[in-house]
Amino acid sequence: MVGLRRWKRARRVLVGSAAIVTLVASVAFSDAGATTSRVFDNVAVTPPDAASTSSRGVVGKQINVVFPVANLSSLANSFGFAGDPEDAEQIPAIKFYVNKINEAGGINGRVINPIIVSFDPANNANMQSLCQQWTEGNPAVFAVVDGIGTWTGDNQLCVTQQGHTPLISAWSGTTNWTQQGSPYLWWTGPDQAPLLAATVGWGMSSGRLGRGKKVGVVVSDQAGDQAALNAYLLPDLKKVGITPQVATLAGNPDETATTNSDAQLAVERFKAAGVRSVIPLLPENAFFPYLSAENSQQYFPQLLLSDYGSTIEIGLGLIPIPFEKALDGQEGVTVETLGGIDDDRPQSEGGYDPGVRSCWESFRKSKTFPFPKPPVHPGPWIEEQGPIASWCQGIRLFAAAADKAGRNLNRRTFVEAMASIKNYPGTLSPVLSYGTGKYYGPTQYRVVSLHNNSAAHNECIKNYKGRVQATCWRIVQNWRPLINP
Repeated sequence: MVGLRRWKRARRVLVGSAAIVTLVASVAFSDAGATTSRVFDNVAVTPPDAASTSSRGVVGKQINVVFPVANLSSLANSFGFAGDPEDAEQIPAIKFYVNKINEAGGINGRVINPIIVSFDPANNANMQSLCQQWTEGNPAVFAVVDGIGTWTGDNQLCVTQQGHTPLISAWSGTTNWTQQGSPYLWWTGPDQAPLLAATVGWGMSSGRLGRGKKVGVVVSDQAGDQAALNAYLLPDLKKVGITPQVATLAGNPDETATTNSDAQLAVERFKAAGVRSVIPLLPENAFFPYLSAENSQQYFPQLLLSDYGSTIEIGLGLIPIPFEKALDGQEGVTVETLGGIDDDRPQSEGGYDPGVRSCWESFRKSKTFPFPKPPVHPGPWIEEQGPIASWCQGIRLFAAAADKAGRNLNRRTFVEAMASIKNYPGTLSPVLSYGTGKYYGPTQYRVVSLHNNSAAHNECIKNYKGRVQATCWRIVQNWRPLINP
């Protein structure tokens, strides 16, 4: 089964060039400076039953919830990217799904008061100031819900570890973050530690690793990527008897010349050593130069792509131009519903999973959704990995936990309720389950391959208009359990 290229919630491919919000994450890490070294600290995990009992932000018959919306149009102009008309769907989607909950009676007699805040994701000082306002200032805020994953890195810890305020976010990193943010930090995306373990396991079973193959890892020098390498990936590889060659690239977006030079040296080194399989742990601004170096040296090893750094989604946007030889046919591990289609065909045919279908049913029945004009989605359909489904998931997940917390809603009852949510129908991933010590939702992963739909291969299925998309994901291996290493 194959899927159409679509809007990607937090790391979208714009004009076949780059994923802006991956760049946002890179900027966030680099701006955080020395504070990102905290990912290496050994921090005790705080269980939900030890959380604060503060009900700050629960004001009479309303619950104050912040919904941060990144100003991607401004960021696009700053970095020279084209904007995307679907940015305009975010605020209407937030208001729509919040209103649906409130119109149905709210949460145990309370309504959600949505505080929608536009922010500059490339301005760390701005994000820190907003964090302080939400966690200490007025109006008092009970929780922050980040539907598409643009509130990133240390700014998550500002809200949770320092501010003791619940945060549900689509952005995720390795286990270090949730350990420090516990029990207030909850991810709808995958913890990258089990994702990397799954990547190694799949690599061994598929023959991309082992069997005498020389393996390379190309990683940025950013603290988060170094933590992922040293605390998780290298130990995973050691367990299966692999000692890879490691090449490091400058990861700060302001170091373009150094990154380009590092990339050329990395490819030269891998090529000379006969490396046949490469695992990238790179932000977008470093992944692109690495692929450019492969092109310039005509060296195309097997890449083990994944949700780490969104190399799967970014890769799809970089074929056929300029990296078809480097990326066409490459495979990777994802927890997302890549390989589905963006219309209401039966789930057995790759159509909406139950969570997305429920969001779509509410959406299509409404006569009041303030569509951008002209409508972005004929049908109207919503994109399985798009902004409407993303915000629907985050808002409904918050409401489900707040409802389970009961009338005595405070931080402790809320995070205890989050830990009790099992088999929740997600949108970006099909099923979300949480627990005490499990702060990320996805429970399964699949393997997909990237394809340019040339006349010779015809890998892609038809969309709702009966047309075949130029590029697509193809499902290679369907859902398997994502297990903590």
